[in-house]
Amino acid sequence: MTSISAASLASMQTLDTLDTLDTPAALIDVSRMQHNIRRMQERMDALGVRLRPHVKTSKCMEVARAQAAAGATGVTVSTLKEAARCFDDGVTDILYAVGMVASKLPAALALRRRGCALKIVTDSVASAQAIVAFGAEYGETFDVWIEIDTDGHRSGIRPEEDALLEVARTLHEGGARLGGVMTHAGSSYEFDTPQALAAIAEQERAGCVRAAARLRDAGLPCPVVSVGSTPTALSARHLEGVTEVRAGVYVFFDLVMHNIGVCTIDELALSVLTTVIGHQTDKGWAIVDAGWMAMSRDRGTGKQRRDFGYGQVCGIDGSVMPGYVLSGANQEHGILSREGEPDRDIATRFPIGTLLRILPNHACATGAQFPEYHAVSPTGDVAVWPRLHGW
Repeated sequence: MTSISAASLASMQTLDTLDTLDTPAALIDVSRMQHNIRRMQERMDALGVRLRPHVKTSKCMEVARAQAAAGATGVTVSTLKEAARCFDDGVTDILYAVGMVASKLPAALALRRRGCALKIVTDSVASAQAIVAFGAEYGETFDVWIEIDTDGHRSGIRPEEDALLEVARTLHEGGARLGGVMTHAGSSYEFDTPQALAAIAEQERAGCVRAAARLRDAGLPCPVVSVGSTPTALSARHLEGVTEVRAGVYVFFDLVMHNIGVCTIDELALSVLTTVIGHQTDKGWAIVDAGWMAMSRDRGTGKQRRDFGYGQVCGIDGSVMPGYVLSGANQEHGILSREGEPDRDIATRFPIGTLLRILPNHACATGAQFPEYHAVSPTGDVAVWPRLHGW
């Protein structure tokens, strides 16, 4: 069974209880988090690939340590600040999975000079040229992966594009280490059936494997084939030709993932603790102190089959209160209401001072609103886990 390392458990000094925390506060249900970590790791083990978790969701070393303890190898980051924090914590195998630009090469160089096995990413000849020129100037052999576009969602080079070989040759002949190819099927968030998710997972896999084959057929190295998103990782039927998977939001899950169909609502490990501060009884509203500054403005479920507003309302124990959602949000005020007919007894049901939990649409966005998490252990103990902010 997955568990947090002894060092992490030792650091979980009880600082508070849920009923004494200042609100709003970001809560991690540690038992659910460990379940999610174990679930993903076991799936990757069964598919025969390594798991390189994306820490952009949690930006928290206590969480990253729990993933490593379960068997994950290395990390994926979205900022060089995340990379530096992970390296300071002892993680050396780091993929910076955002396209590299010249202005960020000095920071990448500084990390590599400290002993970090940092990998960087490009999807253009111009970027590749900047990398090799900078590397030549400073005597550094950068480890560079080429980003592949397998679904038209965001960045990358299509597997059959001529640019793939142009970028690869620029790197390889210019003195960089061509480390492999990577892709992210972000469009998987647009599907919600097992069949559609399996299809986009196969499209992601096949496209990245095809890009790797083209490089190898051209006599170019491609040791790593890296794919991943939480929906595709949990939906792939096989991963032939893939060496590693990257996924991030699985560690907490969220309402968007629930709507996609890759988790149950009881697996959502992140919530926001909030206090009822007032009522508009004629409208059937309870007012809470978690507005969009706490929940974020992400309304991702608004485009899905089930709209949760700004979040699903739960009791302080985490039990879902069906039909009650955070239907509106101002900066520091949230509007809690019942779907359908207004609840005219809302003030009785949720008296002022009532503590509630709100499950978020997007765990990454909600987590980003807070400088720290309050980790709730299975025994009810609460500890503070710092969270990285900024770039």
